[in-house]
Amino acid sequence: MASTNASNRQNNQDPVSETVPLQPKVKLTDIAYQKLEKAITMLVLEPGCSVSEQQLCDMTDIGRTPVREAIQRLAREHLIIVLPQRGLFIPEINIRKQLKLLEARREVERLVCRMAAKRSTPEEQLAFAQLHQDFMESEKSGDVNQFLKADRMLNELTLKAARNEFAEGAMRLMHGLSRRFWYFYFKKSHDLKTMARLHADIAQAISKQDTQLAADASDKLLDYIEFYTKESVSDFM
Repeated sequence: MASTNASNRQNNQDPVSETVPLQPKVKLTDIAYQKLEKAITMLVLEPGCSVSEQQLCDMTDIGRTPVREAIQRLAREHLIIVLPQRGLFIPEINIRKQLKLLEARREVERLVCRMAAKRSTPEEQLAFAQLHQDFMESEKSGDVNQFLKADRMLNELTLKAARNEFAEGAMRLMHGLSRRFWYFYFKKSHDLKTMARLHADIAQAISKQDTQLAADASDKLLDYIEFYTKESVSDFM
């Protein structure tokens, strides 16, 4: 009798629950962070402006606790300045700090790209090859949204494939400021083609597991970023 009941319970189980694994639930803090990081890097929240916690809650349509946690993360990445008793500020773009960031980013990114080429799985190599195509398409079309989407995916996939949590932590501190400065520069120059091509070269080198080519492609990207950063000095004089 017991075995019959057990069999009936098994037969009555929802087949979907048996065959489809539950997806990890996205945290509200992560959603708030993504929305605010995008607003800052794409200059919706302009450099130098002040904002309140309530304004950020209204912007994201998310409650205070997740937004507060996202603010703390953004503060660690130098994308928000928290001043006790005075409020929240979006930092101005600072060329000197940007050049210091590039010094560190050059060394860490070279390591990450080289390790990603060395340690990537066959599935990841296919994903890098697809990103190469995505960047080439954005170069041809001039679609900035397609480029930014591919850029974020390349960042995430490279960090995953490198399998070095210490390098990952360092790079994550630099991604937001780097994206914000590029977008500031892009609004003035509209030079998407060069950036798309340089990113495509990195994705292609990693997909081929060529560690030296990946490191060289990373250096070429940082050479170009350093060039336009220095070119932008006059905009801040």
